[in-house]
Amino acid sequence: MLDVGCGTDSPLGRLTARLGRTVGVDAHAPSVEASRRRGMHSDYLVAGVLEIGEHFAERSFDCVVASDLIEHLVKADGLRLLGLMERIARKKVIVFTPNGFLPQGEYGDNPFQRHRSGWGVEEMEALGYCVSGISGWRPLRGELARVTWQPRPFWKAVSFLSRPLTARFPRHAFQLLCVKNLA
Repeated sequence: MLDVGCGTDSPLGRLTARLGRTVGVDAHAPSVEASRRRGMHSDYLVAGVLEIGEHFAERSFDCVVASDLIEHLVKADGLRLLGLMERIARKKVIVFTPNGFLPQGEYGDNPFQRHRSGWGVEEMEALGYCVSGISGWRPLRGELARVTWQPRPFWKAVSFLSRPLTARFPRHAFQLLCVKNLA
């Protein structure tokens, strides 16, 4: 599995033992080093995500994943990245992204954290992805996916309880899980 834009704490890192070989790619060298120290992936590459086509052959990974990445690119670059991922993957491409544009500035001394685009259900479906909603009802969360309504413990529970509904109706979800089967 290729994890594009792996950052410091990729969700795939928790599954590495079950996934076999995983490769993390990120342009922010300190994030790659932090991920390496935590043993999140088998191998790493410090490179811009739009350079993956130069480093990996076509159909060289069963699955290529971009978790919370494409929203950090301008729309044209995000579309280009999706094309690169689809060329490198043999079976599947998986993308997690906020539902629509979610303002976010730089943080953690990482200039790549700023959001530059938003992605919607219809757009991803038009690109051939099957889309499910995740992370509960959209209005409850804001920057960095934090629950913004008060009292937070109550609204966090509501967000959790809304997950089955937003999975079926992704237009109302905070985040989108987009899967494209290539095989």
